[in-house]
Amino acid sequence: MTTSMGRRERRKRETRHQLGDVAARLFAEHGYDAVSVSDVARAAGVAEQTVYNYFPTKPDLVLDRADEILALTRRTVAERPAHEAPADALRALVHEDVARYVADDGDLARGEFPAQSQQSPVLRRRALEYYDDLAEAITSALAEAAPAPPRLVHRAHAAALVSVVQATTTGIGAAVLSGADRGEAARRLLLDADAALDQAASWFP
Repeated sequence: MTTSMGRRERRKRETRHQLGDVAARLFAEHGYDAVSVSDVARAAGVAEQTVYNYFPTKPDLVLDRADEILALTRRTVAERPAHEAPADALRALVHEDVARYVADDGDLARGEFPAQSQQSPVLRRRALEYYDDLAEAITSALAEAAPAPPRLVHRAHAAALVSVVQATTTGIGAAVLSGADRGEAARRLLLDADAALDQAASWFP
């Protein structure tokens, strides 16, 4: 029974990954706004409902890790060592994003969130909602750990941290779309992110 369940879960992950790749290639070629869920289903050779089973809404095709990232970010801030600034705790996550960009398939990258959110007005609006959710997740983690300051102080701190994440994601998208040298772009992104996080850590130790 356990082996059978393991195989099913593996197939589900493989199908989800395949659908995400198909969508990314279509978005890269035609743009997010010009591609429908039925287009993705047709290109993947599955029923449209199958796509919805894995991605309940079209934005989920490019923001499929949003809930995972929100939970991970909240946990990273909430469970950091007492002596560690929140900015330093989040530094590893920002570095992972840049490393993922360097290792990513170039063709797929043009159809993924960092690049497409710069080209699609629909995704730009959805991105603002996501970053607001991220700021709220960080605010809640900070408030639970240190309830004494007013919540607005925690929100200001969270906003500073999210601005680094957002700027880094925007930078990745711009580098992908421009075809910039990945190594040089990553070096610049990390320098800028680290400088901003160092400043945030000095403001909110």
